[in-house]
Amino acid sequence: MRILHLNLEKGWRGGERQTLLTLRGLRAGGHEVALAARAGGPLAGRAAAEGIPVFGCGGAPGLVRILLMAGWRYDVLHAQTAQAMSLLAVLRPVLRAALVFTRRTAFDASGAEGRHRWKWARADALVAISEAAAAAPRALGLPVTVIPSAVEAVPANPQRMRDLQARFSLQGRRVLVTAAALSPEKDPLTLIDAIGILRRDHPDVLCLHCGADGAAADAARARVAGLGLENHYRFAGFQPHVTDALALADVYVSSSRFEALGTSVLDACLAGLPVVATDVGGHREILAPDRGLLAPAGDAATLARRLAWVLEHPEAARAMGERARAMAAREYAVPAMVARYESLYRGLQRI
Repeated sequence: MRILHLNLEKGWRGGERQTLLTLRGLRAGGHEVALAARAGGPLAGRAAAEGIPVFGCGGAPGLVRILLMAGWRYDVLHAQTAQAMSLLAVLRPVLRAALVFTRRTAFDASGAEGRHRWKWARADALVAISEAAAAAPRALGLPVTVIPSAVEAVPANPQRMRDLQARFSLQGRRVLVTAAALSPEKDPLTLIDAIGILRRDHPDVLCLHCGADGAAADAARARVAGLGLENHYRFAGFQPHVTDALALADVYVSSSRFEALGTSVLDACLAGLPVVATDVGGHREILAPDRGLLAPAGDAATLARRLAWVLEHPEAARAMGERARAMAAREYAVPAMVARYESLYRGLQRI
């Protein structure tokens, strides 16, 4: 099959990693794949470095030109972002290929249901990465195929680990790691408040926050300073090799208010770490019933109590992490995800 994936995101987050993993797996299966992505962006650069053909563009107008000029070459056009799907929906009358959209979010702006239904209904196949992400289109009466995102084991690098330890003074500390952009939906303020509570009885705790700045960055830094947590909460910025941080951690924590799935939580599970996360979206699917601890979103006190339990019950926590590791390796493997997409694409060719 000839398959073109579309993703115009400027940065490198979970959706971009999943796009590259899918393209890589499809190519290994003998398919002709290509990517339309933002020129100069990290996704385009990484794909090109692996020998995947890339159509670079500066934004939506450039992607429209690519679709009109080269879209006819492909059997499947796969939108990996909502913006890309919007363009495919508008161009639907002139596109011959089967259209696929993967939905990676679990929340929508109020009043957008009609617009979303019009757009989603123009896809030949609508995919969601979790049951949580599938809920909104199903509520509109649309059929959805759930294909979870995947994670792959990446060994930690000892030298990079030592560098992280030295840079953020992790030696002799019990380390909590979170990997999330400093954006409102990731709710760093609740996590910071939880660390403020936790450090009262666990003064050796240190939270290493790996993630790029976002709209909540200034507020997060101000909260750390206001609570006097500079020795307990460190902002590490975006870490391209988060596996190194996970290898130094005692526990992984996520305070997200919304999460369609949570590939960072899956990364932590695959590393065998005990996980404490908010009881939202895909977190429930990954961690239930005995693979992690959940706390209500926005509840710093409960989040702190769950973290304290992990620190105070290391053997039980390790067993919990091992159950999560086995589940992640079995149910969220890259070959399984790619095989599901292959089957979906083949079914569209028979329509």
